[in-house]
Amino acid sequence: MVSATVGRGTVLGAVVLALLAFPARAATGEADAPAAATPAAPDTAGLAAALRSAVDRGAPGALARVDDHGRTYQATRGVADLGTRRALAPGDRFRVGSVTKTFSAVVLLQLVDEHRLALDAPVNRYLPGLLPDDRITVRHLLSHRSGLYDYTDDMFADSVQGFEAVRDKVFTYRRLVALSLKKPPTHAPGAAYSYSNTNFVVAGMLIEKLTGHSVRTEYEERIFKPLKLRDTFYVHPETGIPGRHARGYLTPDKAGDPLVDSTDQTVSWAQSAGAIISGARDLDTFYSALLGGRLMSSARLAEMERFDRVDATTAYGLGLRRRDLPCGVSVYGHTGVVQGYYTYAFATKDGERSLTAVANTSNNAKVSDALAGTLDSAFCGKKAARR
Repeated sequence: MVSATVGRGTVLGAVVLALLAFPARAATGEADAPAAATPAAPDTAGLAAALRSAVDRGAPGALARVDDHGRTYQATRGVADLGTRRALAPGDRFRVGSVTKTFSAVVLLQLVDEHRLALDAPVNRYLPGLLPDDRITVRHLLSHRSGLYDYTDDMFADSVQGFEAVRDKVFTYRRLVALSLKKPPTHAPGAAYSYSNTNFVVAGMLIEKLTGHSVRTEYEERIFKPLKLRDTFYVHPETGIPGRHARGYLTPDKAGDPLVDSTDQTVSWAQSAGAIISGARDLDTFYSALLGGRLMSSARLAEMERFDRVDATTAYGLGLRRRDLPCGVSVYGHTGVVQGYYTYAFATKDGERSLTAVANTSNNAKVSDALAGTLDSAFCGKKAARR
């Protein structure tokens, strides 16, 4: 089934998030975006085709929403629940995975604005004795340049067995850091980019230490409530997704084995690195507000947008990715992967156009690649889609 809505809330009928990780790379200095191109009108047929491709490649369902200067484009394909065969709906909630990292970075940058935190201060100034190297700074955490080993590499070496081992577990932050510190650092602090969930676990510890509140409270009071994000929650260690939602399905490592329903879990293995629940409308609102300068000072946003090149098309700032598209448009946001869900959430530099795309499976690179095609359709238009 494919459905779409186009316009300001008007239904026109049936129209057609590692956590993505990258290898360690040496510092290349600030990565300048290509000369800015003007985004073409969204290609709604291209969006639908990308979702169809994601389902054809193994996702039970996929959805996309584009918000563009007050105009909304929505499309869905497939099902939200393999048991009931309920069609996926544009408003279904889902687990956003590493998109959570941007929320955590926003809270810490707000604390910098409040003069309660310094980006270039050692983490151990605020969390004495936590890390083995006093050279690791807050900035290193938020830019994935600390060298702290990503404990999830071991935890999920076998996707299904690893998931089932932690599905109902509740970890402390310190336990997760201890798992990381069993392995040597991947590099010296600041020497290279190496994506690690450990960085944003420590970020959560900083939030709680500096505010005296849980990350849930800080997310709610600083972001969810001010932006009126009615579909966004942090329920850890509860295992369910509130309200109407897409069920998530983990693709097994062995071809031919059935998908594993991974919807209910604590996500305690990720917490401030990946445990937020949200919806497409809310993620579009969040990134539009962030890039539009509504969540922090212009100076802090500029810090967030100081990017280092990761590969030919991607750069990373402070909890924020930049993707450089073939049409010359650069978009800003994050990807998310958590068992059962892939998420792409990006917006233009001014926040005026935003896209969220989701598939309710994971551990399937072909699905992720298909879903990435929504970026070109949303920001480059039909001309790019014909290439």
